[in-house]
Amino acid sequence: MAKDHEDDDLSLHDLIEGPTRDLTSARAAALAQANARPASGDHEVDGTSGDPRGGQLHDQPSEGAAGRRRVDLERLPASGALYRRALLGVVPGVGGRRGTDVPALELAVGGIPVDPGHLADYDRVCGFRLTDRLPATYLHVLGFPLSLRLMTGPGFPIPLTGVVHVANRITVHRPVEVGERVDFHTYAENLRPHERGRQLDVVLVGSIGGEEVWRGVSTYLGKERGGPRRDRGDRPAPPASSARWRVTPRVGTDYARVSGDHNPIHTSKLGARLFGFPRPIAHGMWSKARCLAALEPRLPEAYTVDVSFKLPVPLPSTVAFSASAAGAGWDFALHSARDGRPHLAGSVR
Repeated sequence: MAKDHEDDDLSLHDLIEGPTRDLTSARAAALAQANARPASGDHEVDGTSGDPRGGQLHDQPSEGAAGRRRVDLERLPASGALYRRALLGVVPGVGGRRGTDVPALELAVGGIPVDPGHLADYDRVCGFRLTDRLPATYLHVLGFPLSLRLMTGPGFPIPLTGVVHVANRITVHRPVEVGERVDFHTYAENLRPHERGRQLDVVLVGSIGGEEVWRGVSTYLGKERGGPRRDRGDRPAPPASSARWRVTPRVGTDYARVSGDHNPIHTSKLGARLFGFPRPIAHGMWSKARCLAALEPRLPEAYTVDVSFKLPVPLPSTVAFSASAAGAGWDFALHSARDGRPHLAGSVR
């Protein structure tokens, strides 16, 4: 019987020193060709200018919206280097101070191409049909390194290590096709207290030809010690499922490969244990994408898909998907097939 790679794991050295390849080889080659330009000799691939603490950006500063300083990067940052920085930041004496508010900063990068091979790879991992139209969740993946650069910057108020992705809202204004180049900008807002710490929103906007075509808002929780635990009470019975999916450990590593999101809680037993999980958990954005793929034939040209992430999906496990029509939209959910515990609740409007 084939194994689900349960024995594959990263060492502590791997967690800090790698992985550095945040993209598939095809996507990396496409981006390298698209962004080729004479090197100035002082630019690192993670978006810094020779500053080992990552305090400087090789930027073209200007004034952004809401008084934010806008910084235009030459290329998308490399996620691997940013994760290494975040992991080293939890080592005593290495991590810098946290800010008391969101940074008045907006990062931007222009003309990002879509590699058809990478898109097809992503579609297969998440269950989408193979077409030239980008799934709503794909632009989150394409622009995620830019948001990651923002979240690993000096003074960002919530540390990336151990952060919990609690909600995500994506608005598709019109379909985006392969062959179009996307301009991204990202910023953080709405830092607010939570009963178990603090949370904020990271906004990522995709535009083409000066027109906003896509917007994603990810809500993150930075847990802090001493917060009260909510009394969950009796949970309602889950709705009848329309599908069941076996989620293997391979989902964690495959999604990390196509998304560039190498958070070790999704790919490593050691990494998961370091942050309080007995075993790796599925990426929340994979769960959202998989649910959206199940609804794909019924989605309109423009819509907003909103999800709240409940309990993590442990790897491996079996999950139950349910969906019901709600006017012109849909309500959907993901539960544990074994005991009905909720993993995700969402809507399309």
